[in-house]
Amino acid sequence: MERASNTITDQFNRTHDYLRISLIERCNLRCTYCMPEEGILLSEKSSLMTHEEVVFIAKQFVALGVKKIRLTGGEPLIKKNIEKIIRELAELPIQLAISTNGVLLHKFIELFQQVGLKDLNISLDTLRRDQFQTITRRDDFDVVLSNTLKVITEGFRVKLNVVMMRGINDDELIDFIEFTRDKNVSVRFI
Repeated sequence: MERASNTITDQFNRTHDYLRISLIERCNLRCTYCMPEEGILLSEKSSLMTHEEVVFIAKQFVALGVKKIRLTGGEPLIKKNIEKIIRELAELPIQLAISTNGVLLHKFIELFQQVGLKDLNISLDTLRRDQFQTITRRDDFDVVLSNTLKVITEGFRVKLNVVMMRGINDDELIDFIEFTRDKNVSVRFI
């Protein structure tokens, strides 16, 4: 079977139209399962893509049939020029989405609404303040929960990504299911 020249097709003849772009490796949390408390050795700034390079690469993939782009990190909302990146990517004929830890989300809700970014994956591993601080080594539970509830209320399509860990937060499984009962939000246990 011949492959279309304007699509990305793998050796099993599967067409790929979804692209994830990791904008930054830095994060404003220090989750125990992800990053040592003291941090990690980060890449040289010169080896990271500029906003112009991100947009250029995205355009190349869109020309090859990509229909959805998800911005990830680290925490993409701490990337310098993130607003410019989002605005320029939103001009492409794609569904634009973002994965975030929710700490800075309140600063970007209006921008997301302006450009039509409706799909948010929010990392939230616990619904308990004390456990949040234990897992993330940060005291941002109230702002993350508030931001999460705000975007749900504002009509965004929200998916919670929950890293379920035995003996740490696995006793909250039912709490997360109950959290979704009366809210337009889905939860994915990782």
